[in-house]
Amino acid sequence: MTSTVRRAGGFAAVGTLAFVVPAATGVRSLDLATVAAVAPFVAVAAVAVSAVDQGSSWFDLFARPGDYEDGKLYGLAAFALAAAGLALLAVRFGLPVPVFVGVVVLVAYGNLGQRLAYTVRTDEFVATAGFVVVGFVAGVAGQVAGTRIQAAVGAPGADPVAVPAVLFLAASGAFVAALLRSVLFERDDPLVMLTVGLLLWLFFELDPSVTAQRVVVALAVTVLLGYLSYALDTASLPGMLTGVLLSFLTIVLGGFGWFAMLITFFGLGGLSTKFRYDEKLERGIAEENEGARGSGNVLANSIVALFAVVAAEASPSHIAVDPALFFYAFAGAVAAAMTDTFSSEFGGLYDNPRLITTLERVEPGTDGGVTWQGVAAGGVGAGLIAGIAALLQHVAPLGGGVILLCGLVGMTVDSLLGATVEGSVVGNQGVNMLATLAAALTGTGLVVAVGLV
Repeated sequence: MTSTVRRAGGFAAVGTLAFVVPAATGVRSLDLATVAAVAPFVAVAAVAVSAVDQGSSWFDLFARPGDYEDGKLYGLAAFALAAAGLALLAVRFGLPVPVFVGVVVLVAYGNLGQRLAYTVRTDEFVATAGFVVVGFVAGVAGQVAGTRIQAAVGAPGADPVAVPAVLFLAASGAFVAALLRSVLFERDDPLVMLTVGLLLWLFFELDPSVTAQRVVVALAVTVLLGYLSYALDTASLPGMLTGVLLSFLTIVLGGFGWFAMLITFFGLGGLSTKFRYDEKLERGIAEENEGARGSGNVLANSIVALFAVVAAEASPSHIAVDPALFFYAFAGAVAAAMTDTFSSEFGGLYDNPRLITTLERVEPGTDGGVTWQGVAAGGVGAGLIAGIAALLQHVAPLGGGVILLCGLVGMTVDSLLGATVEGSVVGNQGVNMLATLAAALTGTGLVVAVGLV
């Protein structure tokens, strides 16, 4: 057994202390329950920084590379304190205890799954798959066990978590944790744990009306498409994980019509990047990493759409707004991302672009430079999204026209920002996000103005 596997096993053992928390909630005194829940993790942190000396077998078991420089097990201490913080939120501030248990064991055992996968094959994709699979199983088991322990000790207010919600929360947590771990350092596991815990708390409070069948189908579809995007080099590993997470949430919270629009952007947008890539490389307009889009690029183009999906699920129960309004925000943002991608990837292949602000001729690839061919390609992209909305979501012709216009507005805003502030005030990803935001706001404003909602 390698040292990394042993270390992951040690952290998994510490994560198992999470099962103390649901047992502690059976204590009638809230103060005593808090102490009982938090104390084991605090004790681990205290021992890690004060009682374990460098060179001992325990130090070698838990030490991460940075710990050898410091001579203290700060990584273990931070991990334990992060769990203690979530335990405090669970006992005193309403974080569901089963969700807490699921999060801690998901991160702890997911890491063990990743390390074991490395021993089978030294491939980042395989290792990440190991984290997601083992983390998902641990997350499900943790929530179920946490619920049963609370019931066994007669904890007040302990309600069972429905099976579809258990599956949804475990899968969402596994994808989010894997994504964060792919862009952060290994020592940042405490940040990963806290982030996943707070996010799943939000999802739990939304109480989405999901079915186990939809969650399972969403998992199968998104994992398959994620693998294909990675295998075809249309996305880097973080980019693939970002796309998988967004697609999963879109299917579960929005539906397959929403997902069809999003996957059209991911699929055709990725292929358009690969289109005549060598020629784009010669012209200096090709995407980096051989066209494989990273997590920053994917998020910049999709974060507004993701917010719209979550907001639609939260309305009208938590937000006093018609959910249809958020649908048009979503469709408008995706249409803008599609339009901008098509206009850039196809329009950049043609000579004599003109700066959108002055109409003077500029070099291909200049920020804010447009060609009529690129505008036409962008219009086709927006039309595809509007067509899918009409076909699968039964959007009226007027609504389809709104979505088409949103795409064109987003493309125009992207070009205007590119010609004025890109590079000096915001980067390319910031411009992409602002363009999709402008399109989403345009969609919501227009549907209210014309009385569609």
